[in-house]
Amino acid sequence: MDVTSVKSITDFVPRYREYAAAKEQTETFIKDLMIYAEHIENTTRQEKLALNTQLRHAQFDYEDSVNARRELQARVMDLESQLSFLSQNNSGLKHRNPYVLVLVDGNDLIFQDHLVKQGAEGGSKAAYALRQAVYAKVQNPDDTEIIAKVVANLSGLAKALRRNENDLKHFMLGFTQAKASFDFIDVANVDTGAHAKIADTARFHLKNYNCTQVMLGVSDPAYVQLLDDVKDEIKSKRITILEGCPVSKEIIGTGVSVASFDAIFRAEKLPLVVDKPVTTASSIASTPISNSATPFTYATITQKASPPPQLILPLAPKTVQSKSAAVRVTTRPVSPPWNPGARGLDPPIPLNQNVLDIVKKRTGSDKLCNNHYLRGPCSKGDACCFEHDYTPNQDEIRAIQFLARLNPCTNGQDCDVDNCIYGHHCPSVKDGVCTHPFCKFHVNEHPPGTKIKASKKPVD
Repeated sequence: MDVTSVKSITDFVPRYREYAAAKEQTETFIKDLMIYAEHIENTTRQEKLALNTQLRHAQFDYEDSVNARRELQARVMDLESQLSFLSQNNSGLKHRNPYVLVLVDGNDLIFQDHLVKQGAEGGSKAAYALRQAVYAKVQNPDDTEIIAKVVANLSGLAKALRRNENDLKHFMLGFTQAKASFDFIDVANVDTGAHAKIADTARFHLKNYNCTQVMLGVSDPAYVQLLDDVKDEIKSKRITILEGCPVSKEIIGTGVSVASFDAIFRAEKLPLVVDKPVTTASSIASTPISNSATPFTYATITQKASPPPQLILPLAPKTVQSKSAAVRVTTRPVSPPWNPGARGLDPPIPLNQNVLDIVKKRTGSDKLCNNHYLRGPCSKGDACCFEHDYTPNQDEIRAIQFLARLNPCTNGQDCDVDNCIYGHHCPSVKDGVCTHPFCKFHVNEHPPGTKIKASKKPVD
């Protein structure tokens, strides 16, 4: 600005006013700028706090996920370890103590005659021969046990073989005593007893993984139902039929494997033997036997034996007033002995009645302990309330045995304890009358037709 051009100080007033206006705008600008900066700063601060909070939460979530993953990894490792252990344990259980079960229907498959003739020794030889023959069919025989059960109607078998029943019992005992895992079981005269026992036993053992094979010594078509029930086991080759005599076509039709054991068992069926009735000397009548479509086998004989024929015996005529008359006497058929069940009759005990009466009079703590004198030392020891110190003679022992038999065995005819001291049927029956005033046995534990004073009702 040229100072020489200024005429008066008032000339600066417009310029001052311009300056003041510019200054005011500058201050407004700076104020607005500071307000904006403060707003930005506050907004940034809030966003920072929010981001810090989110970051902290994210860190927590991350740490939680890491911990959860580690826990899951630990659980997975633990479960894998348990699974491996269970798998090994399961495999060990499946392959521990493997065994082969041999079930022979003695009514159907019969041991070779040269073995049966040798009695107990023949039974032992039959057991070892069967064991060796089975081992020859088994994988890993060194680790496999053989369990064999022969089930038969012993009395029917004796009749069919025309042998004394006691001789067969010796053979049976020899077979049973040869190996701890071998048994020869007599099912007495129970219809289909052998079939039912073999079928139930086979079904039970087929559910056991340790049972690697079930060998059935059967040939009768009655076993087709059992084989139909276990078709899956037949497909897996866990069932084999032992063949002595020819196996029926029905069994072959199931597709089951068949192994020949004709060196141990008869290769032919026993012929049906029909007892001719005894008639009077004056007349002999013969009855023709018609051929049946169903072949007769020993199994069909022993499973359901027919009653013995009525015998009419020729007797010497009595001398009467009329010499021309002769009297023919017909005897009544002899009733078969009562069979209470599978266990049979308890052997009789010879008694001295006077000694029995004396033993009966002992009461309270003076009463002789049944368990102590019949089974050995009483398991209760000093806690037992009966007499242990007395030394009984043989007659007194028999009296104790008889008194113990007055108490029914809880297992009845199903009892398999050889030296059981309790009764398996009423021992007080004499001449068709139960003489015990307070009999503890059921009505069906007495012979049919017994007159009973007091007894339990039969169990349904």
